[in-house]
Amino acid sequence: MISMTGFAARRGSGAGYAWVWDLRSVNGKGLDLRLRVPDWIDGLEAAVRAELQRAITRGNVSLTLRVTQDDAREEAGFRLNETALAAALAALGRVEAAAMAAGVTLRQPTGADVLTLRGVIDQAGQETDTAPLRTALLADLAGLLADFAAMRATEGAALAGVLSAQLDRIASLTAAAKAETATRATTQAEALREALARVLSATEAVDETRLAQELALLAVKTDVTEELDRLSAHVDAARGHLAEAGSVGRRLDFLMQEFMREANTLCSKAQSLALTRIGLDLKTVIDQMREQVQNVE
Repeated sequence: MISMTGFAARRGSGAGYAWVWDLRSVNGKGLDLRLRVPDWIDGLEAAVRAELQRAITRGNVSLTLRVTQDDAREEAGFRLNETALAAALAALGRVEAAAMAAGVTLRQPTGADVLTLRGVIDQAGQETDTAPLRTALLADLAGLLADFAAMRATEGAALAGVLSAQLDRIASLTAAAKAETATRATTQAEALREALARVLSATEAVDETRLAQELALLAVKTDVTEELDRLSAHVDAARGHLAEAGSVGRRLDFLMQEFMREANTLCSKAQSLALTRIGLDLKTVIDQMREQVQNVE
């Protein structure tokens, strides 16, 4: 079993860059991917999205990637263009001479001012081929996804243990309901005989056919055998899903609806305080299990 809750982080470097991955997920009805990756690396986002879709079936997934140049590359990324610098200084000289002739005093430019002039600095990184970096990042992504899958599997194993215990509780309550049904049958028969005696004492004639119909209808309305059998079948089906590998969350979620349907019907047919209490306990456990199932992929 795999949980939809997971987290993984990873650092890497290569192709003159360093990077940090951050991948986390929470439960969701489908697969919702939210990526924050550098857009200046050609084709990276599409490739990362495809890898995530292959590795993850369900969940709200957020991935963040921060990429920085290493120190050596950063220093090499800027070059002084001597030709452009000479042209800029000559232009500044002409501007200053023209200003003086016009009687205008200009503030002396600083070295930083000169460096900001267009063309004086060549930023080599602007034309760098990002393909080697993309390849290095995608190779490192495999390790990140492995760590992420391992955590979600660990969470899933713990989740399976919780669900298994809850199924045991449902099975125990179902067995108790079956035992109580037998006790209720005796109690109901005694109550019915007493009620019938009161009716016969107050009525001179009784329609035997109508009486038989009413007794049969009462028996049908209060019979919970089918509901208890279905509860037992649902427990067996859920245990089968817990033993499966892969994505079983949707099937378990459907079973939770069926579990609750039978528990509600049991309560409506109870006609017994003890059986009603068992039905309410069943509904409580089923609701708790449903909340846990929401985290299963």
